[in-house]
Amino acid sequence: MKLIKKLLKFVVALIGLLIIVVFSIIAIDAQGTSYLKVKKNPSAMKDSYVIAHVNVIPMDRDTVLANKMVYVKDGIIQSIGDELAIDGVEIVNAQNKYLMPGLIDMHVHVWDRYELGLYLSNGVTAVRNVWGMPMHLRMKEDINNNEIISPLLFSSGPKLTGPEFIGDDNLNLVDSEEAKDKVVDYKERGYDFIKTYYGLTPELFTAVLEQARESEVDIIAHPSQKVPYSFHFDPQIKSIEHTEEFVQQPLEYKLDTITLNDVIQLYEEAEYSRHCPTLVVFNNIYQMMKDDHILESEGMGYMNPLIKMEDSKAQFDRWHNAKLEDDGVVDRIKNQHEFHLYIIKKLHEAGVTIICGTDAGIGVTLPGFSVHQELAFYKEAGMSNYEVLKTATINAANTHKIMGNLGTVQEGKVANLILVDENPLLDLETLKNPSTVFIKGRKLNRETLDSFNEKAKNRKNLLVSGLRYAENLIIEK
Repeated sequence: MKLIKKLLKFVVALIGLLIIVVFSIIAIDAQGTSYLKVKKNPSAMKDSYVIAHVNVIPMDRDTVLANKMVYVKDGIIQSIGDELAIDGVEIVNAQNKYLMPGLIDMHVHVWDRYELGLYLSNGVTAVRNVWGMPMHLRMKEDINNNEIISPLLFSSGPKLTGPEFIGDDNLNLVDSEEAKDKVVDYKERGYDFIKTYYGLTPELFTAVLEQARESEVDIIAHPSQKVPYSFHFDPQIKSIEHTEEFVQQPLEYKLDTITLNDVIQLYEEAEYSRHCPTLVVFNNIYQMMKDDHILESEGMGYMNPLIKMEDSKAQFDRWHNAKLEDDGVVDRIKNQHEFHLYIIKKLHEAGVTIICGTDAGIGVTLPGFSVHQELAFYKEAGMSNYEVLKTATINAANTHKIMGNLGTVQEGKVANLILVDENPLLDLETLKNPSTVFIKGRKLNRETLDSFNEKAKNRKNLLVSGLRYAENLIIEK
């Protein structure tokens, strides 16, 4: 009996020690991102001012409103005019720079708070996270309560799949009742959207659609190979992800322009459907096969260390080995990427709404930085600069009702804005280095934005990232 008591005491002590260690690790990591905490000093929280001598790109139309004044109060755009006389507020001289809505990346994977600063540094003032975990609910709470400086974060719940095991990062549904229960549960817990993924059978997919309609929650669809591609054109599905899925599903791995026309017609007939291309993440397969040292590149210092160690390494090894086995795979990937550009061109010509998404946060696709390459690909596919900018502003914001107060520079909209040196309608490159980012009216200058990059580079949060991932597995399984 005494031995059992001693063992119990030892186990309790060990559990207590582990709890202390875990909380200590989390506290240290929180201290590492303390630079994102909102200072409680009211003088440091000014979000009411007039921006003067600014050229406004409103994005509700293709124009520049020259030499305007923009009044922002409590983080909301109040008025835009030639002359505004507002007493008692700061005047911000924009020095004839260009003011436009902040960019929105509609397909990301957020792994830690350091990444939030990386998005802001690149002019991304809102993100749609499409792999929800408990840590994202905590992030959302802090962001919505103005506890941290961050892009607005909208998140799906965990990825819903069918009974076939795809990986421990997916939730395997086995029957319709469970599918409906998960939709209800995710909305009640605070997730904004439902994410459907590979492996959903017609029965399970139908159950998710039915409950999503009843629960009034939008669906983001990564196409399931268990149903026809046409199955995804349902009004509850607000966007269909990944241009590469055109090739991998309805085109059956053929670069078939004839069958492609049939798929594009599906989008044309379903006017509510939006397409989120994520071209950059597929092109990065080609980049990995071209550069044997890409994992050691300077840019990879911005990737979460757990993802770099696990996912980035696994993806690199997969494609490096594929190249060793068949060097023709390099040209096939390159050709498929070029076909993706053709798909975007044809979708755009057909009037299909494109929304910008990068799949940042996996492989070698960097948070924040990758949005500029994604936009450059849309330009290469034949869009004008204005049409490219729409994908990451008004098109993105109009995808979901809860994002409707973003995406344009208009009275009543949230002051999520970027100030750039040159006119992006003429030169998209200027977006890479905004001189000021306004997030809910709060002004972040270039020096502050550069410091976000430095703080995130080569960060040492491998262990705490693993703990958060383990938390997700424990809770969701």
